[in-house]
Amino acid sequence: MGVLAVFILPLLLLGISGIIYIYRAVVRLMSKSAVQNKVVVITDAISGLGKECSRVFHSGGARLVLCGKTWEKLEALYNALISVADPSTFTPKLILLDLSDINSIQDIAKEILDCYGCVDILINNASMKVKGAVQSISLELDKKIMDTNYFGPITLTKALLPNMISRRTGQIVLVNNIQGKLGVPFRAAYAASKHAAQGFFDCLRAEVEEFDICVSTVSPTFIRSYHVQPEPGNWEASIWKFFFRKLAYGVHPMEVAEEVLCTVSRKKQEVFMANAIPKVAVYIRTFFPELFFAIVASGVKERQKVDMK
Repeated sequence: MGVLAVFILPLLLLGISGIIYIYRAVVRLMSKSAVQNKVVVITDAISGLGKECSRVFHSGGARLVLCGKTWEKLEALYNALISVADPSTFTPKLILLDLSDINSIQDIAKEILDCYGCVDILINNASMKVKGAVQSISLELDKKIMDTNYFGPITLTKALLPNMISRRTGQIVLVNNIQGKLGVPFRAAYAASKHAAQGFFDCLRAEVEEFDICVSTVSPTFIRSYHVQPEPGNWEASIWKFFFRKLAYGVHPMEVAEEVLCTVSRKKQEVFMANAIPKVAVYIRTFFPELFFAIVASGVKERQKVDMK
């Protein structure tokens, strides 16, 4: 029996691994086929995550409308996509868009609709981050973060929504963050904007369901390309590592982009990309708020001790 186990166990593990690999390959293939010929608008396409989303949707045969603040970076992304793409894929359209410039969004929405006459999928990806104590962040910066992370995305969504409603089809994806669920010290402005966006799109989901419009939120912990892992001994190494670690530190943009594609193809309503630790943190915040507040406050006290040394 022991000898048989020595041979059977590795074969069993190999078989399970093969099944998982095949399943993931099939899901990936089905996800790409689901976006073929769809008009997909991606905001902040020139960011790390935006580029990865552009890549996976372009290879899936989507008709892309890529939005970003810098024309040179949009052109560089365009060249990168067409240099490796299948000749049968659609050539991406490029649109200059600064979501913090609220007054320009209505006109830009018309420009987006002029590209293909409709929008099937809107991916709200743009985001602005800031770190600092509440009293150290100016009100002007607070407003700019709210414009970029909240007012900008909802203004663009409202401008494109009538087109989806009239066609009784469409999907709106918000790439959010764990801080749309948790309030974290020294991230007040960012967390506030993410809470606001989460609340808006949660409400919108119910309102547009009758028109067969799907609203999805994808909330990773941190996206690895935007954050530097804290140095050993830094106070953040304890509180951030405890609550927000995913793999080594954060989620890779490629992983998030693949999940966004899967979310679109399967019309998921909410995805929380995190390992057990941040999920437990959300659970504690919901059901044991006093415990959560005590843990977070201890992290702030630890920082103060480090600063005094």
